[in-house]
Amino acid sequence: MSQTPYYAVIFTSVLKREDEGYAQAAEDILRLAEQQPGFLGFETARQEIGISVSYWSSLEAIEAWRQHTEHLKVQRQGRDWYASYRVRVCRVERDYAFAAPT
Repeated sequence: MSQTPYYAVIFTSVLKREDEGYAQAAEDILRLAEQQPGFLGFETARQEIGISVSYWSSLEAIEAWRQHTEHLKVQRQGRDWYASYRVRVCRVERDYAFAAPT
């Protein structure tokens, strides 16, 4: 990832239904987020609950992304796609990993 500290935005959600436009919008918005200053990475998983985590260099970068015109447009559409969602912003103080040898 990046040298700590950095920030994680954790988005958890429950879909109402998988709308035809949902997958494409999610793909498009990720490509746009990747181009934003301060964007560090992204991870996601979906079963009954979707969990998406984006990583950012600063709170200012997160706020700029939250207010981005295209992101705001997709956020409004989210009310049609999600039964519920929650956003959490966290400061990452420590980051370590393991990878089994291949």
